[in-house]
Amino acid sequence: MELTKLSELMRKAGIVGAGGAGFPSYAKLNAAADTVILNCAECEPLFKLHRQLLAQNAEKIMMTLCEIADTLGASTAIVAVKPAYTETVEALKANLHKFKKIKICYLPEIYPAGDEIITIYEATGRVVKPGALPITVGCLVYNVETVYNVYRAWKENAPVTHKYITIAGEVKNPCTLRVPLGITYGELIRLAGGATCEDYALIAGGPMTGKLTVSGDVVTKTSNALLVMPKTAYVVQKRLTPITISAKRAMAACCQCRMCTDLCSRNLLGHPIEPHKVMQAVASGAQGQLPVFMGTFSCSSCGLCEMFSCGQGLDPRSIINEVKGELRKNGVTPPKGIEPKGVNKDIKYRKVPMSRLVSRMGLKKYDTLAPLVDVEVTCDRVKVMLAQGIGAAATATVVKGDCVKAGDLIGVYGEKLGVSLHSPMDGRVSEITEAYVIIEK
Repeated sequence: MELTKLSELMRKAGIVGAGGAGFPSYAKLNAAADTVILNCAECEPLFKLHRQLLAQNAEKIMMTLCEIADTLGASTAIVAVKPAYTETVEALKANLHKFKKIKICYLPEIYPAGDEIITIYEATGRVVKPGALPITVGCLVYNVETVYNVYRAWKENAPVTHKYITIAGEVKNPCTLRVPLGITYGELIRLAGGATCEDYALIAGGPMTGKLTVSGDVVTKTSNALLVMPKTAYVVQKRLTPITISAKRAMAACCQCRMCTDLCSRNLLGHPIEPHKVMQAVASGAQGQLPVFMGTFSCSSCGLCEMFSCGQGLDPRSIINEVKGELRKNGVTPPKGIEPKGVNKDIKYRKVPMSRLVSRMGLKKYDTLAPLVDVEVTCDRVKVMLAQGIGAAATATVVKGDCVKAGDLIGVYGEKLGVSLHSPMDGRVSEITEAYVIIEK
């Protein structure tokens, strides 16, 4: 396939990164890549969908991975997967002989192995500079569902209208489902058999980086999980702590033990992020600390420092995010051209095992199978957000009262970075705003 054809295929099908920030997938394509990596790390605890999807569709996804690599002229395609995903590994091995370009890389059972920069290091040994893109080291990374969406667009002429998502935590039947974009989180809880506790909170995403949400919010192209958790749970209480309290606790209790920095995955690769110094700067009034604060732009916001590393339960990640936000408000941009200091010689001793992380956060009882249930999920109403990732929001191409079919175009991008949007169901457009399109049966 020609590069321009693949790029247009991805753009018209509305394919963005199926998780994370939702970067438009066509914009990653670059003929300078010599290595294409399929990320099947399941970065967050309790995530199941990528390993399950790859196990069920290994040949299709591997074929598409090779097609992307061939289109770019890349010499190597790597499937980065954890050996504990035994069913997935078996499916990969059963099809490996058909794809000579593909190699399997076994990632360590650590967090955050699924972080794009960490995945590249573990799979290739290459270190991406602070603030740089993976292509600067010749790599291009897609997760499993993203590549599966490319397969469906390529072979089935199917745009992105649905999303695989794991529903876990305090629900009767933890599961992974393929659901229409725009379905509510409340409907997902019902599909998982209902909540098993009365006073619960919802986390959209994983326990480390997910955000508190409400049942009326909806699934987008970047939704990977919905966690139903007791309001007393550690992962919920951490999110309820006001930043003013986090700052005061840092001033009163941070003992500069360095654990937040010593276990920081980006710091271990030589990036200039030192959480303990940020905490010290906040505690001392921040005078003359601009170099320390500029280092916060290298933070991946993985949350390891505040969810695991800090023995006093302080909130380095939250404070770092606040600092980054204030810098941006004042027109400060991330520094460019910074050379990493070099990989820490003790990096192999400072990787946090996923099992310890799960135990520390009190999530062991929720780390269940959550099987992928192959049923068609329908609903009477969807609220399709016009912005579903990095880039410009789509502009609606429908008007109130229009009847649409599943797969019909309902939003287009302009000249800026963006992708198309398509209806996930047959129905009638009942409402349009600058933010969303509502379609009802």
